[in-house]
Amino acid sequence: MKTTPEHDERMAKMTFASVYPHYVTKVEKKGRTKDELHEVIAWLTGFDENRLKTLIDEKATFESFFEQAKLNPNAQLIKGAICGYRVEDIETPLTRQVRYLDKLVDELAKGKKMEKILRKE
Repeated sequence: MKTTPEHDERMAKMTFASVYPHYVTKVEKKGRTKDELHEVIAWLTGFDENRLKTLIDEKATFESFFEQAKLNPNAQLIKGAICGYRVEDIETPLTRQVRYLDKLVDELAKGKKMEKILRKE
């Protein structure tokens, strides 16, 4: 699926710090924890708590965030619709990576089992 260059640029320049509080609110409102959120982010990116805090404090853009990430080799198993796009059909790598993260947060908030979210089965 093609996204517009403007959409891709907006995603690249958005800061992780600006979205992170929304992720926390979304999962906690549904009875999940910040620790579970961090586990999901760590699975996708390889970032531990300290690295995540540093990236938030630095106000890293998603472009910088994912440049520094060591993307999980099973990330391509993340499929489905998020924000009107099918994740697996997004052609722009960075936009796809941001939507991977959105999809994982969404699955966590919807109460999916952690083993399923982390693609262990």
